[in-house]
Amino acid sequence: MDRPQHYRFHQGDKVLPFSSAEYDARLAKLRTIMAAEGVDACVFTSMHNIAYYSGFLYCSFGRPYALVVTPTDSVTMSAGIDAAQPWRRSHSDNITYTDWQRNNYWRAIVSVTGKGKVIGYEGDHLNLAQNALLLEFLQPVLTKDIAPATMLQRMHKSDAEIALIRAGAQVADVGGYAIKDAIKVGTREIDVAMAGRDAMELEIAKRFPDAEYRDTWVWFQSGINTDGAHNPVTSRKLEHGDILSLNTFPMISGYYTALERTLFVQDVDAASRKIWEANVAAHEYGMSLLVPGASCADVTRKINTFFADRDLLQYRTFGYGHSFGVLSHYYGREAGLELREDIDTVLEPGMVISMEPMLTIPNGVPGAGGYREHDILVITESGNENITGYPYGPDFNVAG
Repeated sequence: MDRPQHYRFHQGDKVLPFSSAEYDARLAKLRTIMAAEGVDACVFTSMHNIAYYSGFLYCSFGRPYALVVTPTDSVTMSAGIDAAQPWRRSHSDNITYTDWQRNNYWRAIVSVTGKGKVIGYEGDHLNLAQNALLLEFLQPVLTKDIAPATMLQRMHKSDAEIALIRAGAQVADVGGYAIKDAIKVGTREIDVAMAGRDAMELEIAKRFPDAEYRDTWVWFQSGINTDGAHNPVTSRKLEHGDILSLNTFPMISGYYTALERTLFVQDVDAASRKIWEANVAAHEYGMSLLVPGASCADVTRKINTFFADRDLLQYRTFGYGHSFGVLSHYYGREAGLELREDIDTVLEPGMVISMEPMLTIPNGVPGAGGYREHDILVITESGNENITGYPYGPDFNVAG
């Protein structure tokens, strides 16, 4: 039997998160970038760029995936184990490579790119071993890191993206309310987290019946476990007076959103309330600063001053917010749009960014624990729109 190195296996109907026109517009902007950079073909290997330009969100299981874009073609490369699912979930053409011979993946890619071309690659994703194979099989005359330009493109959201992100923020709120309802003395963190996760997955399935459902999760922390924003869920049981951190992360067709809130179980002591209210005040102040023309660094410095004036800046451990978009809370960080001292990016209409100040007060200090609020805002022509609905602060979030 003559077994092929790669082939096309197309069956079923295409089902995509966005319209064909949306993907065509993204590819048109990419091809403008390619022309300006003198790039003949882009070989994307990251989950976020493949999903952004094609709609296909891969699950690797140790196998490589790609999207090849030329001036005329757009083709996803997937493994035989996935059968026709990558084609159904790709705006583009799709080629399946086989496992019969090592590096058939690169043979499939070169069948589209050709040899001796200028190749765009993702310098923040392509590892050394795969880069060596790119050079061996594609024999490019030149390679160019296209990742910074694609990140800049992803930082500016279309109306369709904003609509999906808005829906995601509403789903995150659903998870937040389910978590609050599940908070009881003696309940384990894992039980509360599952209540929020299940509520969000059911809500996504109701709103998006044609989507693929995966990677929606909750971080729910209590007591000392609140000291880190991304601390995993445990089986710790909730106690009266515990500080809590609610973190919901729904994913819809590759787009993450988030809701994060500080809560207390049944009662909050005076020292904790003072710190909590100070962080809420910083949160509100920070949101007021997110307007067109403001730079990320300037926003950060102003919030730093706000905390320093209250002798709290030493308890801040990371930045105040970041971009939201395709996979951007987990795999596809849009690092050019983050509220940190070393990011000079100026906010523009169409950007989507969070405000999420956090203070970590160490054990032994009155009010010990991690305090965090998190809202998602769309930058508009005249200011911003807060698309998070779940309330923050002590008036609503003393639960159980």
